[in-house]
Amino acid sequence: MTIEIDAKGLACPAPVLQTKKAVEDGRPETIKVLVDNGAAKENVTRFLKSQGYESAVTESGGVFTISASSTSEPPEPGPEPDYLACDIPGVHKKIMVLAASDCMGRGDDVLGEKLMMNYIATLKEMGPELWRLVLVNSGVKMAIEGSQVLPHILDLEKAGVSVLVCGTCLDHFGILEQKQVGETTNMLDIVTSMQLADKVIKV
Repeated sequence: MTIEIDAKGLACPAPVLQTKKAVEDGRPETIKVLVDNGAAKENVTRFLKSQGYESAVTESGGVFTISASSTSEPPEPGPEPDYLACDIPGVHKKIMVLAASDCMGRGDDVLGEKLMMNYIATLKEMGPELWRLVLVNSGVKMAIEGSQVLPHILDLEKAGVSVLVCGTCLDHFGILEQKQVGETTNMLDIVTSMQLADKVIKV
């Protein structure tokens, strides 16, 4: 069975949600998804891989065709560790930091950029409780080449912190190809991350 999804003109997470529904409803042997932006291409491809599909992507006239074939059964859904409101010795709580800007506070943008850089550089002091850093809106500019904050985010990623970068936001600013760190993500991943986190800190 083959299913084709025309998700052209749709911003993330809509293409991913349509693909997810198709996989959950019938798990087709092959699936073809049409999208017209780079963020949707990356997110759909990554989702299909997580579900045991092997994908090939072609591009023509600004439209990406993602052709995927099932190679294995989907991974068994394992429960995410849930330590909400629990103090278990040796178990670290999961803190998610949501950065919605590359500037901290209002009043002076130059000062705000310095404050944000210092903040990101200091996040490592949270230790193993820092679980995920999510960049949205102008916060995605911190993940691109030339950003003064980029080395600090790379250090966090190397230390095991999961970094998610909003694909719709990268597309909006025209900087998708300049991303140097983290996974290109969508709102479904971000909302799910909020559900799984023990604490969400927004800056």
